Amino acid sequence: MHGLGNDYVYIDAFNPDTAAILAATDLSDLARRMSDRHFGVGSDGLVLIMPSHCADIRMRMFNADGSEAEMCGNASRCIAKYAYEQGLCGKTMTLETLAGIKHLTITTNAQNRVTEVTVAMGQTMGNPHKVFIVEEPVDTITIHEIKGTNAEWVNVLNRNEIAMRVWERGTGETMACGTGACASAAAAMDKGLTDSHVTVHLRGGDLDVQRDKKGILYLTGTATEVFKGTYNWED
Repeated sequence: MHGLGNDYVYIDAFNPDTAAILAATDLSDLARRMSDRHFGVGSDGLVLIMPSHCADIRMRMFNADGSEAEMCGNASRCIAKYAYEQGLCGKTMTLETLAGIKHLTITTNAQNRVTEVTVAMGQTMGNPHKVFIVEEPVDTITIHEIKGTNAEWVNVLNRNEIAMRVWERGTGETMACGTGACASAAAAMDKGLTDSHVTVHLRGGDLDVQRDKKGILYLTGTATEVFKGTYNWED
């Protein structure tokens, strides 16, 4: 599945047999192998959809380099889509992440398919971000790794729109980043450059970010299923 081109391989670990295999597997190594775009499936990383003792669903998310991340806004929306369409949850759900429990709300169409998901991200993203608000058009600049953090380069277009490119820790440049969109919007809001409701334009499409009076950020966007398959794991 992908959220605006930010693509991950998702494994349904509600299946007991699958869960048993994963429990005996080096997940970092599995993420590196599966994410390889030439010798694996090809993705920005690996996400496990798991049972939780404190929420409806638990998420574990690994970057393409095998490092585990605390939170991913795009992956959260994709998990919500999968969980709803597989009958694992209703139109509201709670998601356990390493950044805490997140609350998600699902919008469906007439065919009861998920069209959008809103994630209550909180006041902080749960993973680190460094935001650069720049004058040069973000499509023309060279972005790069900032050690130990996710990094965003942002143009403020008007009071309700920003443009952003992102370098994700452990992966590289991606088409979109949900936590990065929220961090970028929050930085622009904190500087008084935008209002509390902005559209974030990314290379993969647009995300909607709103901040309420308590400072809670809400991220809304699409989630898309691409294919299902079987991965042949060999030591």
